[in-house]
Amino acid sequence: MRPSKTQASISIKFILICFLCLLLHLLVFKSNFTPFKENHPSPILETHESNTRTTQLSKEQPPPSSSSPYCPSQPITPTPTKTPAFIAQALLHYATTNITPQQTFTEISVSMRVLQKKAPCNFLVFGLGYDSFMWAALNHGGRTIFLEEDQSWIEQIKKKHPTLESYYVVYGTKLHQADELMEIGMGEDCKIVVDPRVSKCKLSLKGLPNEVYNVEWDIIMVDAPTGYHDEAPGRMGAIYTAGVMARNREDGETNVFVHDVDRVVEDKFSKAFLCEGYFRKEEEKIRHFTIPSHRNPSERPFCP
Repeated sequence: MRPSKTQASISIKFILICFLCLLLHLLVFKSNFTPFKENHPSPILETHESNTRTTQLSKEQPPPSSSSPYCPSQPITPTPTKTPAFIAQALLHYATTNITPQQTFTEISVSMRVLQKKAPCNFLVFGLGYDSFMWAALNHGGRTIFLEEDQSWIEQIKKKHPTLESYYVVYGTKLHQADELMEIGMGEDCKIVVDPRVSKCKLSLKGLPNEVYNVEWDIIMVDAPTGYHDEAPGRMGAIYTAGVMARNREDGETNVFVHDVDRVVEDKFSKAFLCEGYFRKEEEKIRHFTIPSHRNPSERPFCP
């Protein structure tokens, strides 16, 4: 979502860089770590031993017994690993810009904790903003898609970050229709869990790119479309569709986050269609739900 104003918070910027550095550290540690196997010496050692066994055993020491494993005299040096290009670009970007993400540190931390456990994963974000490069970097190795209502904003962001996968979306609702859509959403057509493209519910978003419908999303962030004036699209359809896609996955569960829950629509629609029974956490203006698959058992109610 295109921000309404520039935000410049040094503390958030510093914490964000720390997050990215931590991710880089974990990636390097994982790639360098080699577990030591006590009874399996290295190939270099085995070659050396075979070439000099006769002279060494006769002049220096008796053959090693099975109860006293031979250990290498030289420590194993980890192979240096390059910083992933995408992580390096993100670090450079946030270290040199005065523009920081729209969400606060506390709000980012809520989804960050889940992303740390799930990444690399499939991550769908309603909205494209200053924080998009951050989310894509934190999901390094996974797939992150952004849906944006402003074509000119997509082009502007792509000039800075051409590797981000983003799509233009047209929403057919207006914020002033929220009460009417809530009443429609309570009908039986909106309680049936199917592919959003074939749903009879008027809240279901049917015009999203096929890339969105063809993926089972592990995390969905609803931070768009615009929802602060009557003629704006509002997030009614985005919240409902996120819940349906989560329920319609083959198995497992989807973590859904809704931002700006201090506003009426985000508050009421997230409680109604993501369900208070699936609620996990709320910090400041972000709310977290964990929604399981409704494919099996099929008799699972829309809300617990």
